[in-house]
Amino acid sequence: MTRRWIVGIAVALLAIVAAYIAIPRQADLTAFDPDAMARLETSMWRDYYEKRYVALFRDLYDVSRSEHHFSPLDSVRIALAAAGAAKTFQPSTSRAGAEAAIPQLVTYFQLLSKGVDHKVEIEEAARTELAWWQARREAVGPQDYGLMIARVATLVYGVDGPDLRRSGVVRAQAMAYRDQRGDAITDADWGRIEDELRTAYGLMKKTLSSSH
Repeated sequence: MTRRWIVGIAVALLAIVAAYIAIPRQADLTAFDPDAMARLETSMWRDYYEKRYVALFRDLYDVSRSEHHFSPLDSVRIALAAAGAAKTFQPSTSRAGAEAAIPQLVTYFQLLSKGVDHKVEIEEAARTELAWWQARREAVGPQDYGLMIARVATLVYGVDGPDLRRSGVVRAQAMAYRDQRGDAITDADWGRIEDELRTAYGLMKKTLSSSH
C-alpha cells in the first residue's frame, strides 16, 4: 500500500506539472510593459553579439512567458525558434545563406500569432523580419530598415500609424548606434540603447492602446 501510495502521489504530481506546462494560457502580445521589453531586448542584443545562445534563449523565454503570457511550453517553443533563427542567420554571408533561417522564423510567427485575435500573414512576417536583418548588413539606412521593422509589427498586431512607424525607426537607430560602437561598446552605451528601446516600445504601446 505504501508503494502504491508513493507511486500515486508521484503520478499526480507529474500530471500537475504537465498541466502547468502545457495547458494553454490566454496569451496577449499587447500586454507587454515597455520598460521590461526595453531591458529584455537590450539583453538579447548583447546575448546575440556575444554568441551566448543559452542566455538568448532565456531572455526570449522571459519575453514570451512574462510579457506575453504564453504557456511555459509555448514559451519554450517560441524561444527555441527565435534563438535558432538568430543562430542560423548570424554566420551566413549571402542572401541565399540567410534564407536558411526562414523555416524557424515561420515557426516563430506561427506561435506568436496565438497571442492576437486576427489572422497573421505568417510567411510575409517571416520574410519581412529576415529582410530587415539582411538590410542592416547591406548598409541600408536605419530610416529605411526601421520601416521594415514597423511593417513586421503591423503584420503581427494588425495596426499601423505614425507612432508605430516611428517606433520601428527608433529601434533601427538604436541598432545603428550599436553597430557604430562595435567592439568599443561600453555598459554606458548599452544603457543608452535601452533608453532608446524604451522610447520605441512606448510608442508601440501608445499605438496599440489607441487601437482598442
